[in-house]
Amino acid sequence: MRILVTGGAGFIGSHVAAAYVEAGHEVLVLDNLSSGKEGNVPPGARFVFCDVGSDTAAEAVRTFHPEVINHHAAQINVRRSVAEPVFDARENILGSLTLLEAARSAEVRKVIFASSGGAGYGEQEEFPADESHPLRPVSPYGVAKVSVELYLHFYRAQYGLSYTALRYANVYGPRQDPHGEAGVVAIFSERLLRGQTAIVNGDGEQTRDYVYVGDVVRANLAALTRGDGLAINIGTGIETDVNTLFRKLRDLSGSRQEEIHGPAMPGEQRRSVIENALAYNELGWYPEKSLDDGLALTLAYFRDKVKSSGRW
Repeated sequence: MRILVTGGAGFIGSHVAAAYVEAGHEVLVLDNLSSGKEGNVPPGARFVFCDVGSDTAAEAVRTFHPEVINHHAAQINVRRSVAEPVFDARENILGSLTLLEAARSAEVRKVIFASSGGAGYGEQEEFPADESHPLRPVSPYGVAKVSVELYLHFYRAQYGLSYTALRYANVYGPRQDPHGEAGVVAIFSERLLRGQTAIVNGDGEQTRDYVYVGDVVRANLAALTRGDGLAINIGTGIETDVNTLFRKLRDLSGSRQEEIHGPAMPGEQRRSVIENALAYNELGWYPEKSLDDGLALTLAYFRDKVKSSGRW
């Protein structure tokens, strides 16, 4: 199968691209390297440097003629989306829409879209939230994810373009960037291993649903042939507060740092956790990696990086 992976040099996308190559598929990666690294592109995949909404990307879709597009490219900084909503919409909505137009013209069979459970649902009414939960995003980033899902529904209804939207929980694991706006697991891991102060935002009682990147990859493999026309949660259904997460990583790293709390982040969701029954029924997917095991693997990756180069 010919698969085009946008954002395939990034944290999640590179793992997905590597799994597709390993499964024997022909893979083309598109990435502008704004948050990804060319070194993450797996051997055996071709690479084109471009913005997803550019003419270069459209030409790549036309000439490669993929059967499936896996769309992970995005402006990922939630705080920047709040500060610059027009920029976020240009990158995440218009860029995706341009890609869908290219997919329609090239008669692509299916689009797999990296959506968001936490950002899409906003402040939850039910815990864990299933896919019927109201979509009330509290950031332009979340608005964009929901918007692209609606455009996917339109393209399926109007043009027969199949899709599966995977609504991720908080994904963590090797290759996550600990700099800038990144997942708290990567930030804590780097700082604890370097002996630097790791700050817990607010009281640390805010919760998230942490899902290991290897489990997310399995969902992307299953979605190649299943889940047509659906938005599906990809999470563990388990809430973990930030204080607990810090303590687990501190113990695994061998650090003796006590908890240090800083100001709460404005607009941060208090609780976020998503149900995964639909993923099991439609994709045959469920999370295999426990949080303790996933954190151990992630910390081992960062420890190797510190030892080998001292930087990311």
